[in-house]
Amino acid sequence: MGPQIRAQVRERGANICEYCQLRQEDSPSAALHIEHIIPKVHGGSDDLDNLALACVDCNLHKGTNPAGIDPETNALTELFHPRRHKWNDHFEWQGIAPICRTAIGRTTVRVLNMNSEDFNSLCDLQETKRMGAATGETEVTKELVPTLARCAGRQDLCR
Repeated sequence: MGPQIRAQVRERGANICEYCQLRQEDSPSAALHIEHIIPKVHGGSDDLDNLALACVDCNLHKGTNPAGIDPETNALTELFHPRRHKWNDHFEWQGIAPICRTAIGRTTVRVLNMNSEDFNSLCDLQETKRMGAATGETEVTKELVPTLARCAGRQDLCR
């Protein structure tokens, strides 16, 4: 995949994970990945319509899974597809937690581990930073460093 395609994916995704909505600016130590919605191992291509912007956690948890088991029905269910599905049809935010509206939402949250402690800590940090920016407080406080470090995979910075 060439640099022009990569740039198009980043521009289309507005530097936000198309699965969990993590902003690139909130993940300074790890660039968002270009990922195959339908993995190559399952016949997916490098076409622009099969590529999405994903944070490290979503990309690694998704792996080569195009589907998973819906935790409510135990039925095999496709994962959220950023080109075919609308995010708000399957998810909504309730505070810092993604709430699932459909089987696709529940399955995606389960497979991508979007309700993990680390994910929720990062969402909490994002919300704190947004609220701080609204009040002019843009500095990340000393108390938030361990949360940010854990979410960025930097255990050496945690107390």
